[in-house]
Amino acid sequence: MNFNTLFLKSFRVLLFPFAVLYGLVVFIRNRLFDKGRLKYAEFNFPLICVGNIAVGGTGKSPMVEYLVDLLHQDFKVATLSRGYKRKTKGYVLAGANTTALEIGDEPMQFHLKFPNVPVAVGEERLVGIPHLLQDHPDLQAIILDDAFQHRTVKAGWNIILTEYSNLYSNDFFLPTGDLRDEWASAKRAQVIVVTKCPADITEEKKQKIIRSLQPEPEQKVFFTCIEYGTPYHIFDPTDLWILTPRDEALLVCGIANPKPLKDYLHNNVHTYYQQDYSDHHIFSIDDFNEIKEKFNDINVRDKLILTTEKDAVRFSKFTEELATLPMYVLPIRHQFLFGEAEQFNQLVKDFILHFSFNPTQP
Repeated sequence: MNFNTLFLKSFRVLLFPFAVLYGLVVFIRNRLFDKGRLKYAEFNFPLICVGNIAVGGTGKSPMVEYLVDLLHQDFKVATLSRGYKRKTKGYVLAGANTTALEIGDEPMQFHLKFPNVPVAVGEERLVGIPHLLQDHPDLQAIILDDAFQHRTVKAGWNIILTEYSNLYSNDFFLPTGDLRDEWASAKRAQVIVVTKCPADITEEKKQKIIRSLQPEPEQKVFFTCIEYGTPYHIFDPTDLWILTPRDEALLVCGIANPKPLKDYLHNNVHTYYQQDYSDHHIFSIDDFNEIKEKFNDINVRDKLILTTEKDAVRFSKFTEELATLPMYVLPIRHQFLFGEAEQFNQLVKDFILHFSFNPTQP
């Protein structure tokens, strides 16, 4: 959630007293958990949590996908998410006929990409974890999506993400800043990943950021950039579109931070037009007609509609309407920098292979 206009930045500064109050509430809540006044559950089972301490798009979903892709061949893993903006309540396990309205767009994306990996949603992770283990007793690990701030469950391994252009160490509490948790909470993580870095980030800049984050001696800090794949047709993954400098694209997306995507298109197509929606927007037929009209107004031959994988699952209901339109999906993934991918991968696998239960509840 990056507010880039002077007006909005100024408005957020005016809300500073509310940010201080919010920060105080967060501080008290964390101390109550730390002292055992508020209880949390620990499981004798490998739980990997992916989260952040700021709102906005730090790349949590691509990180969950990265982990699933890394682990699912060697381990029986599952994902558990909240299922934001779904139309159901409580615990839901994805099945053959599940839709994004039932489990949310990001879990649906995981389900479509990895159909053999159990995908579940539930507002209360404390309830969802036992349900998932009951449904799939052969599981060897569960990846908790966006659960770092939900302290009623203590994961054995925490990965927190912070965006290169909006480090939590340079941020402040909502609503003046983007922090939904305090800086000190980052010390509960085993790994910190700085995401959306320039691909050519220098060693000097890397070390400067590490000093800013002030990690604990035992914490590992990694750096990633966004790697974009080849766009594929929304209904046919074998139908690829190689972007060229002569293409014109209509970008349709409802994500928290589309700036890196727009920067990518700026460098890889002749012209792009944009149709932005709010994060997790549920597309209606009116939205679709508006998109179609805008696309038809582009008077060139080499043109396409581009959307994100997260948005694509919310367009799948328009099967007939999209039959005649070239809508393509642009995949992304984390690319680890400084040759440290294997180190990160091994840390994740070692956590599962050598998991031991050491309860810390006071």
